[in-house]
Amino acid sequence: MWERPPGREQSCAVRGRVAAPTAAFELTLNLKILFSAGESSGDQHAANMFLELKKQQPDLQGMGMGGAKMAQAGIDIRYDSANIGVIGVVEVIKHYAEIRRALKLMQALIKTERPDLLVCVDYKEFNFKLARYAKQQGIKVLFYVSPQVWAWRPGRVKAYGKVIDMMAVIFPFETAYYDAESVPVRYVGHPSVDKVHPEHSKEDDLARFGLDKNQPIVGLLPGSRVNEIKRMLPVMLAAAEKVQATLPGCQFILPQADSISDSLLDDYLRQTKIAITVIKNQPYDVIQCCDAVMTTSGTATLEIALLTVPMVIAYKLSALTYWLGRWLVNTPFIGLPNIVSGKLIIKELIQHEATAENLSAEVLWILTDKAYAEAMRQNLAQVKQQLGQGGGSKNMAQLALEMILTEPLERGKH
Repeated sequence: MWERPPGREQSCAVRGRVAAPTAAFELTLNLKILFSAGESSGDQHAANMFLELKKQQPDLQGMGMGGAKMAQAGIDIRYDSANIGVIGVVEVIKHYAEIRRALKLMQALIKTERPDLLVCVDYKEFNFKLARYAKQQGIKVLFYVSPQVWAWRPGRVKAYGKVIDMMAVIFPFETAYYDAESVPVRYVGHPSVDKVHPEHSKEDDLARFGLDKNQPIVGLLPGSRVNEIKRMLPVMLAAAEKVQATLPGCQFILPQADSISDSLLDDYLRQTKIAITVIKNQPYDVIQCCDAVMTTSGTATLEIALLTVPMVIAYKLSALTYWLGRWLVNTPFIGLPNIVSGKLIIKELIQHEATAENLSAEVLWILTDKAYAEAMRQNLAQVKQQLGQGGGSKNMAQLALEMILTEPLERGKH
């Protein structure tokens, strides 16, 4: 159960919802929120949420674990998460000592700083342990981005219900899983809906990037993690060479993630025979220029979908992680556009199928078959419609302040 913060104005709960605290939100309070984000996407989500919080509570303090986006937003970064943003069993084992050190540091911050709220953003297993410790210390916990309980281990819903005060989900169908176990849940909207907006027109971007609008343009999105770059970029570059062999005028462009160093990219790009235009800090402007995109699985697939650009999804894991996934995961798709639509609208090439031959074949199909590409765009437009109008960061800020400043919601209501 939540406790009343002593000496703070409260509002009344009505039918399981918290009435918006009009006077309380205008007060200048010495509020402190601890954020925990372990990956690039979580870093961005936490940063956007904090900027919205500061609009309502300018003196609010933010601190914790994260990356460059959170730092730019004004959050005091006590641990840089760049070194622990890994995925897969083998990768986690390799980084176990550093991950454990980060967890100990965050636990120490909970104990010494006594934040008004802990906001755990994605990074499921790490944040589950951190949330459990926070609850033991009497700190409220808001978990942002649900574990994929609809894909594997649905029993985790009960486990998370014991260590959090509220689960904020980003897909509307996820609330049913938590309602079934009377775990407090709120659908806040997908954060990508708000942020996926190019800064310039497509025509301006084509000129700025030096691209020929009369020749096909293919985007390469090999991921935001170091291990993803190592596994997927060589395959994508080999596929790009095959595409250009068939379509000599084809152009290739790569939006570089903040978490990926120039030196890492250069190690691979200098080995290819084709020209790759690398653009920093403008992913959506890059994507909107593309006629087709090769992308790794993850949030990027949804961002590409929101821009309705045809794509092919490819992913490789370590052999052990892939084997465990095949055994544990109970979903026919891994690509978010396919999961949201409930059908296969985007080709998925996983593990041994993620070859240069298969990637290039799908890209060439998109580039040369106008009807195929248009059908894909229409399906992606439907995914965009299903995700709604957005407002995720603003909704998260509102929810965080409700949790700090008001009565608790009745369990199972949202």
